[in-house]
Amino acid sequence: MMPSLNRRSFLQNVSSGIIGAAVSSGRAWAEDAPAGAAGTATQRPPNILLIITDDQGYGDLGCHGNPILKTPHLDRLHEESVRFTRFYTCPVCSPTRACLMTGRYNYRTGVVDTYAGRSMMDPEEKTIAALLKNAGYTTGIFGKWHLGDTWPLRPIDRGFDESLVHRGGGIAQPSDPEFFVRQDTYFNPMLQHNGRQERYPGYCSDIFATAALAFMETHRERPFFTYLAFNAPHTPLQVPEEDVAPYNLPGLNEETARVYGMITNTDYHIGRVLKGLSDMGLERDTIVLFITDNGAQQLAGNDRYTAGLRGWKGSVYDGGIRVPCFIRWPNGFSGGRDIDRIAAAIDITPTLLSLCAVSLNEGPAFDGVTLAPLLRESPAALPWPDRTLFFQWHRGNMPEAFKNSAVRKQRWKLVNGTELYDMSGDPAEERDVAPLHPEIVKELRDAYLNWFQDVGSTRGYGPVRIHLGSEQENPVVLTRQDARDAANWTSKQAGGFWEIRVEETSEYDVTVLFDAPVETAILFLKLGEKEIQQAVAPGESNAVLKHLHWNAGDYRLECRIVSGDSKTSPQFIQVFRK
Repeated sequence: MMPSLNRRSFLQNVSSGIIGAAVSSGRAWAEDAPAGAAGTATQRPPNILLIITDDQGYGDLGCHGNPILKTPHLDRLHEESVRFTRFYTCPVCSPTRACLMTGRYNYRTGVVDTYAGRSMMDPEEKTIAALLKNAGYTTGIFGKWHLGDTWPLRPIDRGFDESLVHRGGGIAQPSDPEFFVRQDTYFNPMLQHNGRQERYPGYCSDIFATAALAFMETHRERPFFTYLAFNAPHTPLQVPEEDVAPYNLPGLNEETARVYGMITNTDYHIGRVLKGLSDMGLERDTIVLFITDNGAQQLAGNDRYTAGLRGWKGSVYDGGIRVPCFIRWPNGFSGGRDIDRIAAAIDITPTLLSLCAVSLNEGPAFDGVTLAPLLRESPAALPWPDRTLFFQWHRGNMPEAFKNSAVRKQRWKLVNGTELYDMSGDPAEERDVAPLHPEIVKELRDAYLNWFQDVGSTRGYGPVRIHLGSEQENPVVLTRQDARDAANWTSKQAGGFWEIRVEETSEYDVTVLFDAPVETAILFLKLGEKEIQQAVAPGESNAVLKHLHWNAGDYRLECRIVSGDSKTSPQFIQVFRK
């Protein structure tokens, strides 16, 4: 029987019953590589280190002309790499990560937003981790996943052998187990390690970099894929003060100083990881790829350097979607050069698979293309054909045609279906030339409408459901990260509901955590059409509802705590199949 949990035991042990994935043994490549794996006993494929930072814009690098920010390790990587100077992501993080992991537009994958149940990726999608694992790689993720926190959506369900991640979209967000009890959780955070919740001492970026280094050291005798996904410099701007001190300058806004301190801290840890690769003797045999997930977030003061780009995170102007992209592989191609052909996050998976000689035909068709011919300077790659890329994001359960959208070709860019920019002479997107080129506007509008219909017809925009009662994860924790139609996920009156799938007809115990009422309250829990009530005494902050008989099926789960005229929402709900 699952014991009743108080708040402290919930925070410490909520995931103790979850079944984690086994960690790979790290045996030599030739010893146990599966049939059809890339490489042979005498020709080992390259390792991959994929690094992504969170909300670091194109101008947030010394090598991109920032006059204040110091990023010596990324500057060196820039110097040694092939740089795609017109590389694009989505305007916000989950959509970019879906594109990155699958090589497909995020609208095909079920990921349309960053929260409210709209950032979970359809379990039918194949990730680069799963494809590389099938080819004999050992795979690990460290940091931010943001594509689903419950089975079958977790990294350990999607091809990663080793997983150390935070929940939801970030530490210090409502999915963080300690969000409602302390505000400094970038330090000593509660993280999810292979499906089990554990506390880690130190600062989050240090923790993720150290874990990535240990993973690569452990598996150095076998090809590995290491996905190091820092959650910095995303807000809240929590960082060791020693990293902020150099940026406490006259005239520089405090928020900008703190975000620059976070980037300097991340740069230091990237330097540690790259030095570790070198010390292991793996530098020449490892593809290192660095990108960021979207443009810089606009801060108070508006003094964050943007390299002259228009717009911020969330925008489809280049300041929101154009990001750094550095790729280094000493044994594979020469570095220290720029490529100005447009490229995007959807190209990363097919590019890496191609460089590692892994089949590109094992899953759903890619929207992206392999950039390997450009990286290898293949004569057959030139002239590189023009292409059309599409970008869109806005809040809501279903995309609306043209709303916050962009269509990008090598020269032209259409914004919101009406504004046209000649990017060859106007990279700052200052002069709308739509009236001068109606034929180009029509061409790009028609291309967008065809794309919009195509990606929307893949699976539609129905919810990706949270599974309860499975053998693979029991208990399951529901957080406000995935509560659909919530009015304000940090508010006591957040509201919302969870779209769930009960895997097995059985009895369930449900533990609900909430803000303690000051007078007697009633807790309402509704599954489909079945609603139950339970009294809550003043001062109580959790309730356990036992022996609930639920039938297998798809339902909407709702919960609220009512005291007088006040209705509050749960902080967390834990569901345990008996």
